Amino acid sequence: MEELLNVRNLRKQYGEKLVVEDVSYVVNSGEIVGLIGPNGAGKSTMIKILADVEEKTDGEILFHKASIANQVKKYKSKLGIVPQDIAIYEDLSAYDNVKFFCSLYGYKKQEVKERAQEALEFVGLWERRKEMPGKFSGGMKRRLNIACSIAHSPELLIMDEPTVGIDPQSRNHIMESIKKLNAKGTTVIYVSHYMEEIEEICNRIIIMDHGRILEDEAKDKFKEKYRAKNLNRLEDIFLYLTGTKLRDEEE
Repeated sequence: MEELLNVRNLRKQYGEKLVVEDVSYVVNSGEIVGLIGPNGAGKSTMIKILADVEEKTDGEILFHKASIANQVKKYKSKLGIVPQDIAIYEDLSAYDNVKFFCSLYGYKKQEVKERAQEALEFVGLWERRKEMPGKFSGGMKRRLNIACSIAHSPELLIMDEPTVGIDPQSRNHIMESIKKLNAKGTTVIYVSHYMEEIEEICNRIIIMDHGRILEDEAKDKFKEKYRAKNLNRLEDIFLYLTGTKLRDEEE
């Protein structure tokens, strides 16, 4: 597997509070990496640093083996972010929302239109393209948010709780969309509090707590690793490592 992202000794400190402590891991091209942890684990802070909206205190982040500090524009052009809080314009149609976000990457007008159409078709909203997001259900808004984040064909997609508060049908649609994106070559870092989602789509899992990585393992090796402790489910392993349940956490 080819190395895509390399996080080395990442630290983030607010005053005397250390939020992310000496975190290191590698994300390879083609992976779907599940990032999970209880409240205060440092997940959201680390995601903000990866998205270059929060400055790190120390450490290094490499993209294709080169520091992102030396290739910020290129890195951002290859990066897609699906934030936990929906980031769309209520006064623009679904189509205009996707076109606007796609245009930020420097594509010409015709290509912006084509990419916006492709993204909306991909998330199943092309037939609703002329409507304002205010008319959409929570699940449809989430899908529109994803369309805005993938129209520029990111190489790395970071998804922070993309299914919070939506109906099962929309959740299933998003799960299938992630699988299709991955099959087309997009590498995904997926943050969720829903263990069944992690089970379904991720091939590797990173568990964080108190700013540190507790486990980083291929999904199919987790149960084998903890079988001797009679821990047969990911939920049980998570509870054993962190002392808390994952489900229904909010961050």
